[in-house]
Amino acid sequence: MPARPVVLVVAPGDESYRGYCLEQVAAAYDVVLLTGAEPSWEKPHITDHAVVNLSDPAALLAAGRALAGRHDLAGVMTWDEWSVVPTARLARQLGLPTTAPEVMQGCRNKATARSLFARHGVPSAASVSVRTRQEAEAAAERIGYPVVLKPASHAGAIGVRRVDDRGQLTAAYQAAERTAGQGTESTSVLVEEFLDGPEISVECVTYRGATTVVAVNRKTISPPPHFEQLAHSVDADDPLRETVAPTARAAINALGITDGVSHIEMRLVEGRPRLIEVNARLAGDMIGHLVRLATGIDLVRAAAEIGCDRAPDLTPTRSSAAAIRLLYPDTSGTLTRLTYDGPCPTWLDRVQFQCRPGDQLLLPADGGNLYTGRIGYLITTAATGQQARARAERAARGVVAVLDQPPGTAA
Repeated sequence: MPARPVVLVVAPGDESYRGYCLEQVAAAYDVVLLTGAEPSWEKPHITDHAVVNLSDPAALLAAGRALAGRHDLAGVMTWDEWSVVPTARLARQLGLPTTAPEVMQGCRNKATARSLFARHGVPSAASVSVRTRQEAEAAAERIGYPVVLKPASHAGAIGVRRVDDRGQLTAAYQAAERTAGQGTESTSVLVEEFLDGPEISVECVTYRGATTVVAVNRKTISPPPHFEQLAHSVDADDPLRETVAPTARAAINALGITDGVSHIEMRLVEGRPRLIEVNARLAGDMIGHLVRLATGIDLVRAAAEIGCDRAPDLTPTRSSAAAIRLLYPDTSGTLTRLTYDGPCPTWLDRVQFQCRPGDQLLLPADGGNLYTGRIGYLITTAATGQQARARAERAARGVVAVLDQPPGTAA
């Protein structure tokens, strides 16, 4: 193996949220890229690339094999939710380390995951897969309101709604059905028990079947019916880590994940963890960066090492906290002004905007999602999670977003 092994990264994503991932892999590896568009911001971090239709599995495999013919690949990796299955298939075809593609497919299909959790006794939510509104109504009656409707194979809480009674069910089913129709692993809709309690995620690293629980991320979620992510915080000394670690490991074992970084979503119901889902890839929303700020552990580097069948270094080098505040306007409309007018203390890690004046913003309440309504984020550090969250809220008051509201929108 050369001094700097070569890693193939599939689907690098958006610079605002995934630029740090590519940068951290490139710090230790030569990177070749499979991407859906000609590289721009990625160029300083890569040595070669191929542009391919990432939604075409055959084209992706062919392009990956072509890159493997030009480079002595040590591993293949992705942090893109929609690419975890084809990336695993590519790694298997190239004879490189990977969790089995069938396992990754089970992670992508929430109905399959629920069945495996039930079989292995992992505390989860009651869940029924449905194909019609009538089936959804019957399932909701059996489970008992409130329920959650969601597409069985998607991400980012798109198409996910809480339903408090029969009158809300039709609109929620239609939203979930539209999103489910775009799925590749499943096009069905799930009706699930609503888990009432604080939402968290558990960031885990699995190597050769042994799982390390690295950090707990505490979430702030929007009021119902949507499940929009508003903030996250990671505290290296969070006592919840020991509480939720057994359930996180049990979920990973139930699904059959043998290698990789996982982002496990749970709710604490009466203080006890209940599974929402397991994402078999690095968390989004800069959570990996928060983990590094709080603990010093580099989850991106760990994922690359595991992809090359190397034991990752998971030794904490810090004991602090970090938080991200995800920024949304008060209303939908056309953005006319966006600035940060607040102070820039040392604890303000970054302010990142992802849109510009002239962009149309559509909030979930008006039919949008995190891709159409969010204007950016800011990240803060502190000694504790509570202090980091308070600093993030304080800094957010310095963000000025002015919108022209569309006709008919209430002032």
